[in-house]
Formats: sequence, C-alpha cells, structure tokens
Amino acid sequence: MHEFLSVNRLAWKLTEKFLVNPDFYSVCCTKTSAGATVVDAGVKAAGGFQAGKLLTELCLGGIGKVQLDFKTYGDITFPSITVSTDHPAIATLGSQFAGWRIKEPDGSIAIGSGPARALSLKPKDIYDEIEYKDSSDCAVLTLESNCLPSDLLIEKVTVACNIKAENLVVVVAPTASIAGLTQVSGRVVEVGIHKLRTLGLSPKVIKYACGYAPIPPAGNNFEVAMARTNDAILYGGTVYCVVDYDDEATLQKIVKQAPSKMSKDYGKPFLQIFLEADRDFYKIDHNLFAPAALIVNNAKTGNVFKAGENNPAVLVESLGL
Repeated sequence: MHEFLSVNRLAWKLTEKFLVNPDFYSVCCTKTSAGATVVDAGVKAAGGFQAGKLLTELCLGGIGKVQLDFKTYGDITFPSITVSTDHPAIATLGSQFAGWRIKEPDGSIAIGSGPARALSLKPKDIYDEIEYKDSSDCAVLTLESNCLPSDLLIEKVTVACNIKAENLVVVVAPTASIAGLTQVSGRVVEVGIHKLRTLGLSPKVIKYACGYAPIPPAGNNFEVAMARTNDAILYGGTVYCVVDYDDEATLQKIVKQAPSKMSKDYGKPFLQIFLEADRDFYKIDHNLFAPAALIVNNAKTGNVFKAGENNPAVLVESLGL
C-alpha cells in the first residue's frame, strides 16, 4: 500500500497557488454556504494556460509534473502539454481518471476527477487493483463542467470523503475553455495507461510514464471542444512508459494492440465519428480511446517496443486549420 503518499494533501498545497494569486491565474475563488472553496477556472472567470497547467497537476494529485510548449505534428506546430510522473498508477488511475459521476439537482451529471476520488474510492475496483487508499482530512476535486457546483454536490462530496466542507476545494473548468482544453489534453498518459490496463497489463508494473498531446483551440461549442480534445490524444498523443515485465512476448503483443489506429473507427475526426454514432459514446468502438502512439521500455531487458504514430492529416481537419 502507498498510504504514505497522500494525493489530497499534496494537491491541497498546490491549491494555495490559486488562492494566493488568483489574478495571475485569472481565476475566481469563492466560498459556498457550507464553507467549501470553489475555484472558477473558466466558467465565469477567464482562466488560461497557467490555470490549465495547475489544474492538470491538481488532477494528478500533486505527483505529476506538467510543461507547456510547442510540438510539431507533420507540418504543423501547435501548443502542447507534456505530463510526467514517477507514480503513474496512483497519479493517473488513482487521481486523474474521471471516474466519479455525481448527480446534480437538475438531473445533470457532474464528472469528478482528481484526488478526492481516492478518499471516496470511486470506483473501488481501481483502488483495489492498484492497492492505494488515501488518508487525509482535506480533499481536492476537479470538475469538467459549464456550471459551478451546487450545495448538494458539495454535500455529497464531503459525505463520501468523510471531511468537513471547509476542508474541500473544488476547481471547475468547462471543456471549451483554455484551462479545460489544457487539462483534458493533459490526460494523455492516463488514457494510455487505461488502455494498457484494458489489454491486460497491470498498472502496478508501470514504474514511470510521460506523454504529450496538442492543446486544441478555444471556442464556444462544447461538442466541438469535446471532439477536438479526443482528437488531440487519438491522433496527436504520444505516451512513453517504463515497465518491469517478465513475459516480453506478451508485452510486445499488448503494445501492438494499444494505439488508437487499432480501432475500426480510426481515421476520421471524432466529431464525425460521434455524429455517426448518434451522439452515443457506447456505439463507438472502445479500442479508439487510446493515444496515437505508445512506446514501452521494459526495464528488465532494456528493450523498447513502439506502436502507432501521429496522424497530422486528421489533426489538421479536426483543429480547423
């Protein structure tokens, strides 16, 4: 178990950057009636790249580092996010993974991610698998939403995490905002690890990981923004993992199956795929949800396996270039 490594306590320290210098991050910090802190990073506040960078590090539970720079994809150069972590299973599946569905009073579903999940154990099977449970009297939740959280949502979170409201920070950014687009592209490593997991590779054997993906342009249309963030990872995302694995033949087979190009739906912008599936995610081939390229180094042998590649042609079409 990794109880000594508290993603909530580490992320809590990072939230102080928002609270101490909201003008620098272009965020708005308020208190709910129950005393929880809400950081608006793009709903009514402007947010921006720096807010998105910090939001991504919060999602990773304070055990991942983020850099913003430019990367070249074929003939195009685009703003990109690079993520690295030395605790990949905990940072991505144990914290960053958007695995907490919280119902709002209006019937809408808020998707929660970040370290608060490690207190509520949402979903529990992941924490059993990676053998991690956090112990903290404070919590940090991140929401990809166009609305600030209701009092009922705050209450549900504090009860599930067994904390006081004044010990909760919720950071919110809409998908289409700069901060939101940045943090969603920053999930590229988590998407890669999740795909490897579905193919039978235990996250516990992944010792180190890093990856990068382009940050899509901002706009007002949620559906377009959602599609572009998917394309950023599916056609422009690259993930590198260092593993300890005995059965190298099996490892090679897993890596070969991992990239997005192994899906029958591959090759079209995600918005087109989504519309052809009648806007039903469950009709889309699940093999599509993976980075464009994966590189896996087996530390036991020193061998490196690579599969997939970036697809600049689809990126150009998706990003409106």
